[in-house]
Amino acid sequence: MSRSVMIFGAAGQLGRELMGVMWPPDLEPVAKTHLDCDIADVDAVNAALDSFDARLVVNAAAYTAVDRAEAEPDLAYRVNAEGPEQLARACAQRRLPLIHISTDYVFDGSKSSAYEERDPIAPINVYGSTKAAGEIAVRRGLDTHVILRTSWVFGRHGANFVRTMLRLAAERDEIRVVADQHGTPTPADVLAQAIARIAAILDSGCGVWGTFHFAGDEAVTWYQLAETTIDRAAARLGRRPRVVPITTTEFPTAARRPRNSALDSALIGSTYGIPAARWRQGLNSLVDALTSPRDVSFQGH
Repeated sequence: MSRSVMIFGAAGQLGRELMGVMWPPDLEPVAKTHLDCDIADVDAVNAALDSFDARLVVNAAAYTAVDRAEAEPDLAYRVNAEGPEQLARACAQRRLPLIHISTDYVFDGSKSSAYEERDPIAPINVYGSTKAAGEIAVRRGLDTHVILRTSWVFGRHGANFVRTMLRLAAERDEIRVVADQHGTPTPADVLAQAIARIAAILDSGCGVWGTFHFAGDEAVTWYQLAETTIDRAAARLGRRPRVVPITTTEFPTAARRPRNSALDSALIGSTYGIPAARWRQGLNSLVDALTSPRDVSFQGH
């Protein structure tokens, strides 16, 4: 008899991929969007979990507007910290495992190499601080958890860097992109596949609890990611705008960004047998799909 994997944040970029990924036959994904359930509302969370025969919970719900969070810290904290706290408590009461998605922005960017799970966190913006608080709340509230940090997620759905670059490439002759921030781009569909695999292993009773990184297999700058995206899209777009590298100081934003937020994914490979995401392959597939004559979904977003 199938039991459910309850996915909170199912309307977001990652959540939509999670609803479409291949799950084990006896794990049926159940979507919970923000309209269905405010994860910071204890009564709503309890009602959601009691409405299905849940076997495992995935929290992909998050406030991800990094710059807007500087002006809306209370809302960001409610979603990114209070929400995971309520989920962890509810899962503990029901003895349910929780996979909670976190971010590379819990780090300050001062490390010269990719961040490992054991590195100390030191967020430098509101978004990172609230996500760090969410991690702490999950660890305190529930032993049977997997916290999965990821980096620079891109995919078919929602607002993300790759979709923005494709839109700008169709509109402009020159695009200025920051070239002194490093990260590890992660295809959303590959991230969803990794989460489903972890869930299956946890459900089999062979999982390992704790914090893990899952991100792309090569660190690049935003500028390099933009160049790679536009190189792939140029033939189909029929144009190739110039990509100009700029510094962070030339592109001021409300929130500070880490100069380096690359994640080392070796631990999840050795523990769960899941290799780092081959982000170039994922990028090529996504760009080809989004620039197909049949798919102009990136336009206007």
